Amino acid sequence: MAREGNLEAPTRHPIDWKSADYWDEASALNELERIFDICHGCRRCVSLCNSFPTLFDLVDEGKTGEVDGVDKQDYWKVVDHCYLCDLCYMTKCPYVPPHEWNVDFPHTMLRAKAIKFRKGEVGFGSKMLSSTDVHGQLAGIPVVTQVVNAVNATKPARAVIEKTLDVDRNAWLPSLATRRFRSSAPKAKEQPVKDGERTPGKVAIYATCYVNYNEPGIGLDLLKILDHNEIPYVVVNKEKCCGMPKLELGDLDSVDASKQANIPVLAKYAKEGWAILTPVPSCTLMFKQELPLMYPQDADVQAVKAAMWDPFEYLAARRRDGLLKTEFPVPLGKVSYHTPCHQRVQNIGRKTEEVLKMVPGTQVHTNERCSGHAGTYGVKKGTHEVAMKIGKPLFKRMADHPAGGAPDYISSDCALAGHHIGQGFEVNALGEPKLEHPLSLVRKAYGLE
Repeated sequence: MAREGNLEAPTRHPIDWKSADYWDEASALNELERIFDICHGCRRCVSLCNSFPTLFDLVDEGKTGEVDGVDKQDYWKVVDHCYLCDLCYMTKCPYVPPHEWNVDFPHTMLRAKAIKFRKGEVGFGSKMLSSTDVHGQLAGIPVVTQVVNAVNATKPARAVIEKTLDVDRNAWLPSLATRRFRSSAPKAKEQPVKDGERTPGKVAIYATCYVNYNEPGIGLDLLKILDHNEIPYVVVNKEKCCGMPKLELGDLDSVDASKQANIPVLAKYAKEGWAILTPVPSCTLMFKQELPLMYPQDADVQAVKAAMWDPFEYLAARRRDGLLKTEFPVPLGKVSYHTPCHQRVQNIGRKTEEVLKMVPGTQVHTNERCSGHAGTYGVKKGTHEVAMKIGKPLFKRMADHPAGGAPDYISSDCALAGHHIGQGFEVNALGEPKLEHPLSLVRKAYGLE
């Protein structure tokens, strides 16, 4: 008799993406039916994203009121609403491995997405949106960057973008940086390496596409924090997109291409004893979880996994080693902070909250609901409004700070989620607190310019 629920820690099975069966559509649909039947009987995840309400509506409106009454072609409607946040697996589902029912909803959705992509059923707009290294190449080019940013801010241009790239005309879009992070990052000061019990004493920065092309200030603030704490750093000498946008799309061949470019470079730093920091949670998760599951026998992938840190995970561990400066002369006031889904599923705990709460005169209100942005999902036509609806409870909660009234700052480790939350505040008339990345808040608290 099957156990009802599971009290053991979730475990992940490797992603068997190189086997022939993985790409067999009939086999995949049968597995979707098995998983959907379990989900239908449980329904604990109904509030997480739009995949589950879509599934349950299909079941309830079907011929039998069970999963066998749903047309298998309608399964793709459920798949399209999954953005691989992993929260159902890590926080809700009682039937994940090692439970015998072996429910891995996100990676079952990934398999379906991969089959759909290989069949050629993903449009040009989605492919282009996920090609961050391509459209990011315009960043930092004098005149061109300014012209692109100006044009993209106009209503006629947004209407064209909506028609050609399927990007909702009302969704917030990032601007291109006038100077890329990788070219503007200063060299670290000469500092002795001070290894701690928990932490390497030198840091290699994997910049990420977003920080490099769109918001280099986040990366520069991280460097200032490291310099202030006398931690020598380097920016990795070469990098490509981590592959997470392509994973979300199901384009596993492109994920593989990114892996082949990144891992040899990062593995060298890992083997030389560097802590590798990535200032975007999705990129960190890619190297900590998804690539290790795709390449379980690759020693270099596993070495990078072991060396990879979320910035606040590193700073909090550095504090436990007695090697982090804890004098913060500038109070931050009321901060409504959002923990991104891709940071939560790393199982590192509330490290950003821990560091922010060290700042005197600061009241941190931590919120763990999904913002709804979820990579490209939050900007696409047809899902942008859904994303705003998913995030609305979070927006309202963040607007009501327990210390009284509106917050002084809203913040998220995921910069894209932060801007989505900022738009949610605007659309729902929830006030105009300042949006700052947590790394920027720590830089301010240290009094660094």
